[in-house]
Amino acid sequence: MGVLGASGYAGRELCALILRHPHLSLAFATANDQRGATVRLGGREVTFVAPDDARLDDVELVFSALPHGASKASVERVQAAGARAVDLSHDLRPGNGCEGIAYGMTEWNREQLRGAPVVANPGCYPTSILMALKPLFDQGLVAPGAAIIANSASGVTGAGNSPKRELLFGEVTEDYRAYGIGNTHRHLNEMRATLGAWNADADLVFTPHLLPIARGILSTITVPLTAPLDDALAPWKDAYRGEPFIEISHDTPTLRDVAHRNVVRISAVPLANTRQPMLLVTSAIDNLMKGAAGQAVQNANLMLGLDETAGLPA
Repeated sequence: MGVLGASGYAGRELCALILRHPHLSLAFATANDQRGATVRLGGREVTFVAPDDARLDDVELVFSALPHGASKASVERVQAAGARAVDLSHDLRPGNGCEGIAYGMTEWNREQLRGAPVVANPGCYPTSILMALKPLFDQGLVAPGAAIIANSASGVTGAGNSPKRELLFGEVTEDYRAYGIGNTHRHLNEMRATLGAWNADADLVFTPHLLPIARGILSTITVPLTAPLDDALAPWKDAYRGEPFIEISHDTPTLRDVAHRNVVRISAVPLANTRQPMLLVTSAIDNLMKGAAGQAVQNANLMLGLDETAGLPA
């Protein structure tokens, strides 16, 4: 295996997962500014190499954790070298101008992923939100013309590790703020395109927030329903029965429940004192695991014909 862009948070997480994986080995990990640096990941030392020194033709699969806008061309080079690729950027995801690429929301698309040459790994916010919404749409439970309100709070690793003033400790600690306001965040392209593929008659209003913590995403999603539910959790129990990385909980999930784990933890409660039936759905993930590197390895396992759960903490 190879990792492009290994010095970022998701890239480092990928390297650690590969090094601990029972069936994978790490052939190279590339970085630009940190080329030549040696770091300890997954209990072993890893030395970052320059991108030009990566032997793409010596590996079966490459993970691209390069920045958005830079990854697509690298994935094309990986394919030209005869290797498969999992792209963690938004370049190849739905709604970003690329067609025919397998979308790596693993629990829905297993058959597309098995043996796929390239997989677009979902974004962290879309994973948290879409995994929570799909059973409701599949079972016809969302009111026609609904306005779905999704508020998500993320740790700062979701913004990458490039130096930014607004992400300094003194700026983030003891604070909590919204960003990407006005329904403009780049992940909306991916989520709207997916809702369109479901023929969903609904609007999605998404507002991300920055938490003064390192990792994790907690989403609270308000969904108007066609009718009240006798069991608020029934749609997810039915849809995700037996899924190794989906947890349905009577208790509202917290970020401690999912930290360093490749899981989505979901709960739902009916809302009181509203004129129409509504659910409040809560979804929690680790943004670097199920929201990035963990889901990427889960997809790679399927692409390579391995046990889907291999090398992943549940």
